[in-house]
Amino acid sequence: MRTLIKIFGIIAALSAAITCSPSSKTAKAAADGSFRLLYWNIQNGMWSGQQDGHEKFVNWIKEQDPDVCVWCEGQANYVTNSTRNLPDDPDKYLYGFWKEMSGRYGHKFVAFSGRRDRFAQVVTSKYPIRTVAQLVGEEPDSVVTHGSGWFAVELGGKTINLVTLHTWPQPWAFRCEDREASAKVREGDNYRRMEIQYICEHTIGKVPDASSQYWMMMGDFNSRSRRDNYVYGYPDRDTRFLVQDYIYGHTPYIDVIGTLYPGEFMTTTGGQSRIDFIYCTKPLFDSIKEARVVSDSYTTPVRDPQNLSNFWHPSDHRPFIVDFNIR
Repeated sequence: MRTLIKIFGIIAALSAAITCSPSSKTAKAAADGSFRLLYWNIQNGMWSGQQDGHEKFVNWIKEQDPDVCVWCEGQANYVTNSTRNLPDDPDKYLYGFWKEMSGRYGHKFVAFSGRRDRFAQVVTSKYPIRTVAQLVGEEPDSVVTHGSGWFAVELGGKTINLVTLHTWPQPWAFRCEDREASAKVREGDNYRRMEIQYICEHTIGKVPDASSQYWMMMGDFNSRSRRDNYVYGYPDRDTRFLVQDYIYGHTPYIDVIGTLYPGEFMTTTGGQSRIDFIYCTKPLFDSIKEARVVSDSYTTPVRDPQNLSNFWHPSDHRPFIVDFNIR
């Protein structure tokens, strides 16, 4: 009899463990359609987090409990608390780093954008991720400077397409010969316009009837939306609007924050600039329960007290969280 009691106890304990396991929670999320996205440009692979072994960073992610994370600037680039370059070793400071890091906050699946330099994007997930394309552009005239990625996540029998990007950040054009002259006429804006067209044409533009499917595109666009011009006060034909104007005029994407909060400016940086965006097609946009730029006690950018380069803590950008209920 005692043996039977022990056996039943073991069975009950195993059953409870299975019921509470992360995989069963994931299955439940997939079944009821709930889905949380966390996007953030984390500045040089979360340089700020190097000082505490990324403990605050990991704990904050755990508190948010995202299903999918998209990180801009995923590679660690600098020695802790300094501006000294780390070796450009993606096996150690990008691919290997995230395979270890994502496990600390419960994500077992990791994928990477195309990598042309030290500023690749990273996607981590509770769900399996399929890499559809890693984009780096084409030489010599269509280089996607920081790479881009197209990924697919399956959720409850539905496919969610994710496009990640980080466009050229400078006022001068990529590889221009005279930076000062190029910056004076803001050739960098036109270069970004080329990048966004290339990325869209090689992702959502390749799929028939994509407007009726689940698509999202996100990243650091390094450009402005004319929807926010009541804050900026730029001339109507200002080239800083070129990237967003292309998206509005040539794709089915909807600007999530700009549409949900018209007339309510939300900076995504340490200053007053909305240069990070999340876009969704209408079927996905219509499933949004809540979307916000997060400015809490941890994520609000603070300049580095040593005035090291342009470093901020924890990043010079603010994260987004978007909650979906996909039926």
